[in-house]
Formats: sequence, structure tokens, C-alpha cells
Amino acid sequence: MIAVALAQPADLDRRGHGLKLHASPRASPPYDWSPHARGRHDPPRGPSRRRGTRRSRDHLDRSAQPRHRLDRWPERLAGRSVRSVDAHGKHLFVRFEGDLTLHSHLRMGGKWGVYRRGERWRRARHRAWLVITTPEHEVVQFDGPVLELMTDSRTRFDRRIAALGQDILAPEFDEQRFVARLRGDDPTRGIGDALLDQRNLAGIGNIWKSESCFLAAIDPWRAVRSVTDEEVLAIVGAARPLMERSAETGGRVVTFEPDRPLRPGESRTMVYERTGLPCRRCGGGRIRARGQGDDNRTTYWCPECQG
Repeated sequence: MIAVALAQPADLDRRGHGLKLHASPRASPPYDWSPHARGRHDPPRGPSRRRGTRRSRDHLDRSAQPRHRLDRWPERLAGRSVRSVDAHGKHLFVRFEGDLTLHSHLRMGGKWGVYRRGERWRRARHRAWLVITTPEHEVVQFDGPVLELMTDSRTRFDRRIAALGQDILAPEFDEQRFVARLRGDDPTRGIGDALLDQRNLAGIGNIWKSESCFLAAIDPWRAVRSVTDEEVLAIVGAARPLMERSAETGGRVVTFEPDRPLRPGESRTMVYERTGLPCRRCGGGRIRARGQGDDNRTTYWCPECQG
């Protein structure tokens, strides 16, 4: 059985057809269900998000939920079973029987946590927005900027969701569809910035953007119009298997010597957060870092290998 509890009902904002929660972003401590402890403010995309989806699915699928004593919202979920849990980019969907879906978007500060009953949460209890309880586990959303209840049909037609590009970890990734989306973008935009646009490609995230551009030997500052279709697909082709492996093995980003066991606290990226250090591929260049795009997300690259 599942119980659904809203932790902060006073913050409800009723707009449109859904019920939304909004909060000002907070700095995120390096703890959550993702074993990749960042200590930074990168949102949990890609492997971390995919692993969290799988864990949530394992604990929630096919479970019925009665009313919880703290449950003031959403009453429409009382007694319903969870049919499935899936994700698209950073959007998480908990689908209940009866054509109802909980839609969550974490943005920069939110996290999902999966805990055994009685286990101490890794964030303060007052930061929990939603608690889904099973006989053995609690699935908790902390600090989530967007949390809404909608119908299944609305998830298919909601403009925010419909505008998303393909999930980079989709089992059947359509390369030509991705290229077509990218070619519809601003041709003067840097390829690194374009990859982070969720309308082009959902879920790659800033770390994997820098790492995959490096692995494909593509300068992330090159304009989209100057990057060939083959080069674009090489970037995605470099990212997908490593992201899948990361999801399966614990969420850590390992692109340097990926077959060697990872020691606790060890960083094994090729360029990410290695500003000023020698390039691990050519040895002659020093890794550089600079903000890119309207969001000024830090891009890392080797000017020698990727120049």
C-alpha cells in the first residue's frame, strides 16, 4: 500500500488544470538517491535521474495507496495504484490508475530520495514537498520547484512537455529526428550550448555535454551550422553508452579509464572541473573553462584537442 502526503500544503498554487508547488531555489547539499555526490549545483540529469526513476519505479509500481494522515492533496489519488514511473529529461511522471499523473520537475535545487521506513532522510523534513509511503520505503521529493497533478492526456499535449526533444537515454533514439531538431535551432549558436537546450535534446546535462564534445573531438564553441551531421551524431554516440553505463553502475561520471575501478572520492573526467590541468589525451593542452550561452553554464574543453 502507498500513502501520499503533501508536506507543505500552504505553498499550493492552483493554476490551470494542475496543482503546482513553487519554491525559491536553494543550494543543494551533495546528498540524494544518486550515488554521484556532486557537491555542485548541476541538476540530476542523465544517469542520476534515470537511476532515480528506476528506484522509484521498483518501489511504487502496482502499489495501491490509501489516504495518509497528512494527506491534504491530492485527494483524487486516494485508493489508486501506481501504474508506472517514467522520465523524460528532467521531467518525472508517476502514473496512477484512473488517468492521473504526478508530474515533477526538479530544476536546479530539487531532489528525489528513496529511503527505507525509519531511515533518516538526508535533507531536513521541512524541505519535503511530497512523501509517498509504501510498507518498506518512503519516496520523498525535496525542494521541487514544480509538482502538479494532471491527466494522462494532458501530459501528451502540455506545451512544455510536447516541446521537449528526445530523451538522450531513450531505448530507441531516432538520430535523424534529433538532427532535424538541431538544424531548426539558431545556426550561430555554439554546439555546446545547443546540446543543453531541452528542446533539442533532453537529459544530457552540463557534465556530459563537456565530456562528450571532448570525446568526439568537437570544439563546443563551434557554431551549429559549422558542425556536420556526422559530428553531431558522434557527440551523442559518445555520450549515450557512457551515460547508460553510469546509470547501471551507480551514477558516477567516469570517462577517463572507465574500466578501472573507481576509488572513493576520485575524479575521473576528461575535462569537467579540470581547469588548468594538462589534457589527458594530448598532454600538450591545458583544460579551459568559460561560461556559455544565456544561462552561462560552464563549458570545459581542451583548446589543442578540440581546436
